[in-house]
Amino acid sequence: MMDDSASKPRLRAGRLAARDAIAVAERIEKSLQLADHGLATVPVSPGDIVSGFLPIRSEVDLRPLMAGLRQRGARICVPVILDKERIVFRELVPGAPLVDCGFGTSAPGPDAAELEPDIMLVPVAAFDATGQRIGYGGGYYDRAIARFREKGLQPRLIGIAFDCQEVASVPAEPHDVRLPAVLTESGLRHLD
Repeated sequence: MMDDSASKPRLRAGRLAARDAIAVAERIEKSLQLADHGLATVPVSPGDIVSGFLPIRSEVDLRPLMAGLRQRGARICVPVILDKERIVFRELVPGAPLVDCGFGTSAPGPDAAELEPDIMLVPVAAFDATGQRIGYGGGYYDRAIARFREKGLQPRLIGIAFDCQEVASVPAEPHDVRLPAVLTESGLRHLD
């Protein structure tokens, strides 16, 4: 039997190439459309903790959505890579300095509060209609979600991608965390 996980790098590379091919101006428009859909469909209450991420490469720019959710009273945090196994989520507050965190990422420094998200906006390289996702290959989010669940926390997971990142089928492995929803420029989709 062939190992389906071997196709993950191929699927990841193909969908990231499709994302990279989106012109910068179009990517900005699609990110703004995604933000509008997110603000209309992702309910937050004052004090809810939402993890987003600051864009790298050709990712969706979540800053407009995160700003809108903050205006509704949400506390916003972003991932910080601590080592090859672990990320934590530090609070992102307006005006706070960001530090280089490696891999082209920046985030609040070690003085920022570490938060446990109620809602996690999860970056996606590829996804399918069943909610299986391919990340960037490090397993950081799968391990972070598993850690939260071990503590009895059940953050609401929403994948973040452009429509062009959908594939027919993502091979699932036992450690993979399925997404119940994905937010794209076309709207919020609840997945089977």
